[in-house]
Amino acid sequence: MISKIGLGGSCHWCTEAIFLSLNGVIRVEQGWITSLPPDSDFSEGVLVHFDESIISLQTLIAVHLHTHSCTSTHRMRSKYRSAVYTFSPIQTEYAKNAVDNLQHNFKDKIITQVIPFITFRLNQESYLNYYYSNPQKPFCENVVNDKLRLLLRDFSAQVNSEKLKDL
Repeated sequence: MISKIGLGGSCHWCTEAIFLSLNGVIRVEQGWITSLPPDSDFSEGVLVHFDESIISLQTLIAVHLHTHSCTSTHRMRSKYRSAVYTFSPIQTEYAKNAVDNLQHNFKDKIITQVIPFITFRLNQESYLNYYYSNPQKPFCENVVNDKLRLLLRDFSAQVNSEKLKDL
């Protein structure tokens, strides 16, 4: 079954590259997401479409928490809201349980919110698939590659190794 989840927490170029590198992820839409007030302002995020028979929502949430500053309340949080955006009450309950169950992996309290998805605005075409279209760009080499190396180290069983063979 194909499902989708919204994720935000860091630059959507990083987040897009991370999730495009996983087996079972069918498509990633990169842009800005809103939720209900007080989270109704647009914040960078992605919509991840995935095949539940290949990768679980639990794994996607674990990858998400481990690849951004899910315990940090830094000054850029309004632009980079740490969130899991859900599409149904059942998905909300499951995501909240997943975040709670992963807390033991982090020294500090996870601040990632599980909130309802409301709207999405797709980024400009020239910025879509940013990493895989521009791997030589300084941002990709200096920021995204480090996150992808972490992904390879900590989630190697879920990674599409063909996509990351040059890391």
